[in-house]
Amino acid sequence: MTRMKRAIVIGAGAGGATAAKELQGKFQVTLLEAGRDFRPFGASLSMLEKLKSTRLLRDERLIGFLFRSMQVRKAKEGMILINGRGLGGTTPLSAGNAVRADADLRALGIDLDDEFAQIYREIPVTTHHRLRWQPTTQRLWQISQHMGLEPQPLPKLGAYERCANCGRCVFGCPYGVKWDSRQFLRLAQEKGAEVVTRCRVERLIIKGAEVVGVEAYRGRARHIFRSDLVVLAAGGLGTPVVLEQSGLPTESRLFVDPVLCVGAEVENASQCHEMTMPFVAQRDGYIISPYFDHLSFFFNPSWQAQARHTLGIMVKLADSGRGRIGGGLSVPLNETDRRRLAEGAQTCVEMLERLGAKRRSTFYGTLNAGHPGGMLPLTAREAISLHHQHLPGNLYVADASLLPRSLGNPPILTIVALAKRVCRAAAAIG
Repeated sequence: MTRMKRAIVIGAGAGGATAAKELQGKFQVTLLEAGRDFRPFGASLSMLEKLKSTRLLRDERLIGFLFRSMQVRKAKEGMILINGRGLGGTTPLSAGNAVRADADLRALGIDLDDEFAQIYREIPVTTHHRLRWQPTTQRLWQISQHMGLEPQPLPKLGAYERCANCGRCVFGCPYGVKWDSRQFLRLAQEKGAEVVTRCRVERLIIKGAEVVGVEAYRGRARHIFRSDLVVLAAGGLGTPVVLEQSGLPTESRLFVDPVLCVGAEVENASQCHEMTMPFVAQRDGYIISPYFDHLSFFFNPSWQAQARHTLGIMVKLADSGRGRIGGGLSVPLNETDRRRLAEGAQTCVEMLERLGAKRRSTFYGTLNAGHPGGMLPLTAREAISLHHQHLPGNLYVADASLLPRSLGNPPILTIVALAKRVCRAAAAIG
């Protein structure tokens, strides 16, 4: 009897979970995840507000002690980077947005129409949540229209007809409304895939032109996982580290999609009890969307109003991609980045003024980011193979590291589609 070939998938986020689902059956898949099982953050907002009043929350990196599934880093320039750590990667902490953002890939000759069609058959995508918008959000929508911003309801991944408007999207949906990549993991496991948590991959074991295994650690115990195929999807910050530690160079082109929120005190806005990012206005190089900024609310001293009276609007930037990881995490912004952030922030101030807030009472949030990628960008040379020539023949990457530029938009849908196409190419070697 012929032995089924083994595939190692590294990472359980959007790309890794998709890879496990797509490859299991064609290969015997073992997925390695550095984190643990994901559990939604259970603390109530009122309890956290009491903790905030003690003034003990002085450093954003404390989040990791309160919520083990969230990892927080600080770049040299001071920007805060947040990502998920555990099954599902960052998807359980996302706003559940379903934005197709593959224009740059299409320009390279990568047509993902079939993959997006598959996703729409597999995952519910809806804008019906608009029926649940609260009055303040409805007013912001009308203001955006009057300003010529051409807002659009953000499509959401999941069964949002059951949304309870609890406002806890970014802490892990407690009602199972929002789709996240753990659902793909469960499908892979039902077909026989093995999932190993708390397993930190150190490096790839390369012999000649192939990867023959993966060196990983569970606690202090060293493990070798043999493989016929490796799909690396450890995320925009994790994948480059594994590659570099394996002697495979990446590019210093890290992008992160910086976020800057503008807030104001608006009586009974209740944004903290509404789904995150209900609509979006697409601008030149950035987007604008209503967003309750928990990071700034708990850690930025400018955010003093009670949560139910705090209203925020986000600017999410498609940054220039000048960051690096080696030698310390660095994500500098260039002049164009700073100009677009300032332009977007002024638009947010105007929206809040039109809502009734006074300009002098608006305040700015903490610059943060959560969509890293770009350090192994695809070019037209890889449009068919989706495989870089300097990588071993049986090693594929399936996460945002492949994106040629910052999307400045929610990336989950695009990463899933790209991972599907990567797996189609990878499966051909079987």
